[in-house]
Amino acid sequence: MNRSQKLFEGSKKVLVGGVNSPVRAMKPYPFFVKRAEGCRLYDEDGGSYVDYCLGYGPLILGHANPAVVNAVKEQLGDGTLYGTPTELEIEFAKKVIRHVPSAEMVRFVNTGTEATMGAIRLARGFTGRDKFIKFEGAFHGAHDYVLVKAGSGATTHGVPDSAGIPKETTENTILAPFNDESAVEEIVKKDGESIACIILEPIIGNAGCVMPKEGYLKFLREITAENNILLIFDEVITGFRLGLGGAQQYFGVTADITTLGKILGGGLPIGCIASTREIMENMAPLGPIYQAGTFNGNPLSAVAGLAALSELEKPGVYSSLAKSGERMRQGLSDITRDIGVESRIYGAGAMYQTYFTNEDVVDYTTALRADKDLFLAYQRELLRRGVFLPPSQYECNFLSTAHTSEDLDFTLEAMDAALRKVA
Repeated sequence: MNRSQKLFEGSKKVLVGGVNSPVRAMKPYPFFVKRAEGCRLYDEDGGSYVDYCLGYGPLILGHANPAVVNAVKEQLGDGTLYGTPTELEIEFAKKVIRHVPSAEMVRFVNTGTEATMGAIRLARGFTGRDKFIKFEGAFHGAHDYVLVKAGSGATTHGVPDSAGIPKETTENTILAPFNDESAVEEIVKKDGESIACIILEPIIGNAGCVMPKEGYLKFLREITAENNILLIFDEVITGFRLGLGGAQQYFGVTADITTLGKILGGGLPIGCIASTREIMENMAPLGPIYQAGTFNGNPLSAVAGLAALSELEKPGVYSSLAKSGERMRQGLSDITRDIGVESRIYGAGAMYQTYFTNEDVVDYTTALRADKDLFLAYQRELLRRGVFLPPSQYECNFLSTAHTSEDLDFTLEAMDAALRKVA
């Protein structure tokens, strides 16, 4: 029995399922990480892995980025939490506002879950309406209102809904299939006057990597504006991933409210609600919509985020990341074609996912029809060859600035060999 297996046996006695988040569960057991640097994870048994999970997205600069580490070290000596305002929060907010198209004011929180929960509350309070639309397979955190046909770990583990959520909690949550204009039109025609917002991941990164059809985001922008419905872009994954302006810059569509997380914190816990001054000033202490948190805008997350964004602002960072992403997608396309495995490979910038299927993946339903068993066998075989992908067909894979051309060569060779063995 190796050390990871021993640790897992001990972990099961004190942690539910041996893990602190369902997506970390792997069969027969997960590998336990001892340290990480650059694009590599090092486990308790002396193994190393080229990492394409990257903490499920936050680590766009790789692990233990020196600029982030040094900023956090310096802040540690001055304290980790004050419970009072700091100048750091102002600097951090200005950076977000500078880059995010919909942002005039922000409220920092601690997780993406808190951000989406607060954003929906804000939309309801601002409009005086209760209902909202979410898309099947989209994951907006683990709070009650949105844990309905969610993607991510809920799909992987066969629990698209959660026990413990009262029926009345989700009676105002309206589901729609992604990329289907007529479905949204029908819902708005029926319930438009009671709908506060539409919330979506511009790219659904929790059902793999489902791209919006050409013009679909523009359609959502138009129908929401015409019916006084707020449009919320959940950019916890895409924010600062596709560019400094996120999906709104990438696709040229501006939301009313934006939620951010992951990359924004430079590897530390973070969440953010961003919108116009008119909307944001309805939040406490100025307005009647309450949101609060002990660790909101804490100095450690702020300095880590400031350092990370400063690195991302350097010339050529995103063009380099996009080239790496395109190389990975093209390489995977060549591999599956040469082996004769039906696949669809999607992504943008430094994110991607592979579906083993013979049909286009355009929504949750088509994502579910991909060969999940083949994907998991492929993922496990890659792990044996020193490459770590998230252990789920319904998560997204990410690249970082720390991934070199040599790392990509190594990965594509491993992917070729792994797929030939399991296909």
